[in-house]
Amino acid sequence: MSDVFAAPHAPAEQTIVMKVASVVRYRFFLYAGLLPYFLGGAWAYGVEKTFNGSVFLLGLFGIFLSVIGVESFNEYYDAKMGTDRVFNPDAEEYIPEWMFSLGVTAFAVAASIGFYLAWQGGWPIVLYTLLGGAAAVWYVGPPIRWVYRGLGETVIGLSYGPWMVLGSLHLHTHRFSWAALLASLVPGLLITALATVNNIPDFHQDRLVGKKNLVVRLGRKNGRYLYLAMSALGLLTIPLGVATGLFPSLTLLAAAAGVPLWIISLRAGATTWDTPRLFMPAIRAIVQCYALTTFLFAVFTAISK
Repeated sequence: MSDVFAAPHAPAEQTIVMKVASVVRYRFFLYAGLLPYFLGGAWAYGVEKTFNGSVFLLGLFGIFLSVIGVESFNEYYDAKMGTDRVFNPDAEEYIPEWMFSLGVTAFAVAASIGFYLAWQGGWPIVLYTLLGGAAAVWYVGPPIRWVYRGLGETVIGLSYGPWMVLGSLHLHTHRFSWAALLASLVPGLLITALATVNNIPDFHQDRLVGKKNLVVRLGRKNGRYLYLAMSALGLLTIPLGVATGLFPSLTLLAAAAGVPLWIISLRAGATTWDTPRLFMPAIRAIVQCYALTTFLFAVFTAISK
């Protein structure tokens, strides 16, 4: 995997807290894990006019544990499969066995939190918990391995889009919202684009280890067109929601903030899509586009009247 989401491996002399912290790719956690959850809470507060602070914090802790589980499993199984050593098979990549146990423990506690919240908020929370759990546990883990079946990007988009946003919203309102479903497409499409662009530098190694992501299937050049189209649709979802009266008009500023970063990525990748190191600015611009757009979308939703 390219170094945008890379996590350093913990030296032996680090404390257990530092070792666990090194497992959690903090940038991925910040961008992908927290922001859609915040958007669901912001929608409850700003649009639905209801918000439960204690439930929000407990759910946030569950998301934190889920991301620890995801990153632990990703690191563990990628190391077992030799994904990151495909062009240097003699290189040693030490992945301690406790990493797998950490992932299992984190998922178990996160599931317990989800079921507890479902006891208070209703059966849909169970559904969101199970869907998110199936996506997280089997993204690279056996026996399903979504990413090896060509469903990795779809799973990421659903998990960090509709499932995360609607699950977060349901904690407060205990009901479904079609408008919030449309809002969830903003982070959902942007994070799917981010997952796609991040696979472009890894095209050869992913193909050699049997991953069937969209870039492997379509090629790097077409993968570039795809991530640009998906991220553009994510940005365009906001003015569509405003035009139909479903989103607060102030959220247009979120889309406006993301457009320059999308253009930067477009230009940066125009001639570098087949040169991994030179392509990194295009990836970073989409990471920033996702983070800034989703963050501002949540903020402007929360302060709407």
